[in-house]
Amino acid sequence: MYDNLVFNYKIWLSREDGSGIMGDGKWKILKAIKEHGSLKAATEALGITYRRTWGDLKDIEQKLGFSILEKTRGGKEGGATHLTPEGELLVSAFDAFHSKVDVVMEEAFMEFRENLKEANN
Repeated sequence: MYDNLVFNYKIWLSREDGSGIMGDGKWKILKAIKEHGSLKAATEALGITYRRTWGDLKDIEQKLGFSILEKTRGGKEGGATHLTPEGELLVSAFDAFHSKVDVVMEEAFMEFRENLKEANN
């Protein structure tokens, strides 16, 4: 009966006033920028809009108080976007945090399903 339940969750960081800074979606964008070497290629790979994404990333930088992206203008070779050392640190820290939380959340979900099954018997 409960075997078909699928667990999903999102992690996001916010300021004390509740305004969001970054979550799973922006984390995936930053990882795609790192992988593809440009914001344009990252947005195309993820199927999202460039303009809104650029604005969202600039908002993250403003809220954190440091740059997470280095952008070079196009030309003969085309433009590029790379993570700054702080951006790299943010992504790797979020990776590590997510990995730990994923394990705990999956275990808690399995326990939740077992409790439902026991309550039904």
